[in-house]
Amino acid sequence: MGTARLGPAERSAALAQLGSAELDVVVIGGGVVGAGVALDATTRGLSVGLLEARDFASGTSSRSSKLIHGGLRYLEQLNFDLVREALQERALLLQRIAPHLVRPVPFLFPLTHLGWERPYVGTGLVMYDTLGFSTGLTRGVPGHRHLSRRRALRLAPALRRTAFSGAVQYWDAQVDDARYVMTMLRTAAGYGAHVASRAQVTGFLREGERVTGVRVRDLETGTDLEVRARQVVNATGVWTDEIQELVGGRGQIHVRASKGVHLVVPRDRIHSHTGIILRTEKSVLFVIPWGRHWIIGTTDTRWDLDKVHPAASRSDIDYVLEHVNAVLSVPLTRDDVEGVYAGLRPLLSGESEETSKLSREHVVAHPVPGLVMVAGGKYTTYRVMAKDAVDAVAHGLHQRVPPSCTDRVPLAGAEGYQALWNSRERLARSSGLHVARIEHLLQRYGSMIGEVLALIEEDPALARPLTGADDYLRAEVVYAATHEGARHLNDVLTRRTHIAMETFHRGLAVAEEAAGLLAGPLGWDDEQVKREIEHYTKRVEAERLSQEQDTDHEADAIRLGAPDIVPVAAPETNLA
Repeated sequence: MGTARLGPAERSAALAQLGSAELDVVVIGGGVVGAGVALDATTRGLSVGLLEARDFASGTSSRSSKLIHGGLRYLEQLNFDLVREALQERALLLQRIAPHLVRPVPFLFPLTHLGWERPYVGTGLVMYDTLGFSTGLTRGVPGHRHLSRRRALRLAPALRRTAFSGAVQYWDAQVDDARYVMTMLRTAAGYGAHVASRAQVTGFLREGERVTGVRVRDLETGTDLEVRARQVVNATGVWTDEIQELVGGRGQIHVRASKGVHLVVPRDRIHSHTGIILRTEKSVLFVIPWGRHWIIGTTDTRWDLDKVHPAASRSDIDYVLEHVNAVLSVPLTRDDVEGVYAGLRPLLSGESEETSKLSREHVVAHPVPGLVMVAGGKYTTYRVMAKDAVDAVAHGLHQRVPPSCTDRVPLAGAEGYQALWNSRERLARSSGLHVARIEHLLQRYGSMIGEVLALIEEDPALARPLTGADDYLRAEVVYAATHEGARHLNDVLTRRTHIAMETFHRGLAVAEEAAGLLAGPLGWDDEQVKREIEHYTKRVEAERLSQEQDTDHEADAIRLGAPDIVPVAAPETNLA
């Protein structure tokens, strides 16, 4: 299998293919579950299309805590099967499926109660480690260990001595969530899937009761097409109910959105060699190492407003700061916050009114012939959700379909990654880049690093870092457009890179340079370059202002003041 590009030409070819012949399955939704369904189905030999209304992973799948974990708190709920399943997926991702994108991360759990808490937490972590071994794979991470307060302070000097009595350290894993989804889609395309972003499903094709495909609008050109398929999978997360309404009738799955807000602060604001996990009255709060930064979150509150751009309010930010400052010797202030992002969890509605108590487990339904719905779950177990959804597709196809094999299918960039990592000094010498740059590229592209280095060889100016965001090379911006499906400036600064959340300027200082780099591969004229910069600037201004508001409603109203997308070929269609 060759590594598939997702550039402009490939998008056009995919849309042409989608409109020309009946497929076995078309997937609605380009988040982690939709991408997982596309990969699972195409590696079973089915013909597959995938449609995403916005950018890939632009919803929940780029706004998570960026953790691959078993879910310690599910042990308290005695949900051992869910934890075991998640730990098995963690081991697969770390060791086989995506070792270039998923890596171990340590966490310190400060103990605040004398007597009962250490044996209670310790028992839970013994079970956590044991369930990790029960998968048949090695865990891929070290086991937990108990620490005195003095030893804990050596690992995390930022902790306030009087805030805890001791600690336990354990390990989980982290991932660049948006990059993982995009890489999975490239892998699926390499196996034959037809993938297109900015392609919105506007309705269903029907033959009597049966769903036989979808109506689609290309948001970049304003043109419409029909995509025929023997089975349609709705994998739209928090938009599940809206897609069900397009079918008509009462839906079998009901999803409630829960907002989670994360803050990003510079690494030097918290002196620690390990991540930290804290209990709150509702859930848990993570302090997660993220390159030269920390990600701190999250909240868990009901959200009934705009789902495309969930807004973080001043109250959300203050809540996170208050809880993390409870254990820090030097408190954080709002001036320390580089970035803020808010995402929505798709939780299955139940009897509880509190979103923190709704189910993280998933469900698959076949509400009408030709349509499969999958919802719920968590990022870590996306592959299991996808497998179950394609099993339902196979049942609806009334033909023999091979079983899922994605537990043995490495993602693009995984094959040969370890060998290249071992050879990174040699790669640095041959490319002329510093070894730190090579390590950065390997942990983002794996064995596809050669494609990025080829761009630099063709144009040595692309070896320079972006001015104002020097963690990223200019070549990475071009590569995002030529290979990774980026269609707009916001796609690159928010998801292909994370400049929007990793800099105090939120990407404004690099917008002009990045837009200029994108103009060539995306065919932009000067007017389009100007519009892209203006759109991005308005988006950042609206987000900043929304984060000064006290309530969700006020923040949402401000955030909606900025436009959504900037169609290139047909701006007059007003599809934003």
